[in-house]
Amino acid sequence: MKTLYFECNMGAAGDMLMAALLELHPDPEDFLKRLGAIGIPDVEVAVEKSIKCGIIGTHITVKICGQEEISHDHHHEHEHTHNEHDNHSHDSYHDIGHMIDHLNISETVKKNALGVYRLIAEAESHAHGVPIDKIHFHEVGELDAVADIVGVCMLIEELAPDIILASPVHVGSGHVRCAHGVLPVPTPATAYILKDVPIYGGDVRGELCTPTGAAILKYFAKDFVSMPVMKVSKIGYGMGTKDFERANCVRSFLGETERHEEDVTELICNLDDMTPEAIAFAQQLLLDEGALDVYTMPIGMKKGRMGILFTCMCRQDERDLMLHLIFKHTTTLGIRETISRRYTLSRKLDEIKTPYGPLRMKTAQGYGITKTKIEYDDLAKIATENDLSFAQIIDELKI
Repeated sequence: MKTLYFECNMGAAGDMLMAALLELHPDPEDFLKRLGAIGIPDVEVAVEKSIKCGIIGTHITVKICGQEEISHDHHHEHEHTHNEHDNHSHDSYHDIGHMIDHLNISETVKKNALGVYRLIAEAESHAHGVPIDKIHFHEVGELDAVADIVGVCMLIEELAPDIILASPVHVGSGHVRCAHGVLPVPTPATAYILKDVPIYGGDVRGELCTPTGAAILKYFAKDFVSMPVMKVSKIGYGMGTKDFERANCVRSFLGETERHEEDVTELICNLDDMTPEAIAFAQQLLLDEGALDVYTMPIGMKKGRMGILFTCMCRQDERDLMLHLIFKHTTTLGIRETISRRYTLSRKLDEIKTPYGPLRMKTAQGYGITKTKIEYDDLAKIATENDLSFAQIIDELKI
């Protein structure tokens, strides 16, 4: 399984994460040229080698109209205001979303960049008690964050890991000065984004994890764990600006892990007073909201009543959402929880050409096993459009 692992022993910022990923890219110069041509106005991204505690890595500088960004490392980069009549230029959350949506990037990168930005906007909204559509960001301070976020999303798309993991996040300690005054570390926005993520402080004074860094990690990392057993092929060092007794960097590892395992939650209840249609509706809704699987089994209940055993399998950080949805959309008054260890094969989708057009093929690998299967929806579409049976399509394509 192709695995990307972020080591965040000195926190994370958007530019540090992008630099760490850039060192993994097979052609960094070409990537930077393409990043400069995607359409972020007046943005220039430059790289330079940087040495921290004797370790050499990459430092990224983003300039807007020739003006260098405020250091991301230990500064609250999302200073913003709610006064629309001051003399500064600002971009609203809607403006940022509109800008990203019109960049010359893939739909996947747009989706991921908007997802990262949504986490930041929600955190700012919560921290300051202001609706998301009323949040306004300083233009210069925000365009460099857009460059960082989009750059990271582009790099992740091109590196194409099967899974992304990260270490627990060192957030720093003390206080940091921003537009609102002096705030504790982690700042309220960063702390909100990192809910349910393992974080820790320590004796390093300053803001080690910024809102942008926190949002990127929260959006992409499947889990925050110690480094798994992996065969590492490339290592990247994304350097910060400030110097400490410890190397101020994010370290990225790209390599192969033999297997992936995780603890999952199974939420189980008995139902005997719902129609099949209502159960099917709840089942599909849970799947749409991110459940790993939802399935039913017929059971015999007290007084000879026939019932349904309803099981929802989900990741542990989604348990509360699934509990809410099950209580809301089923008639149950109680739900049982079981924690299970889940082992999975890595999966990827490839496109193959056929006389009927392209088909998506899913390949699963791991434990010395490789399995392939054509996506059902694609086969069904071809069968319908060509007035053929499902069996005829499979036989003709020799799948």
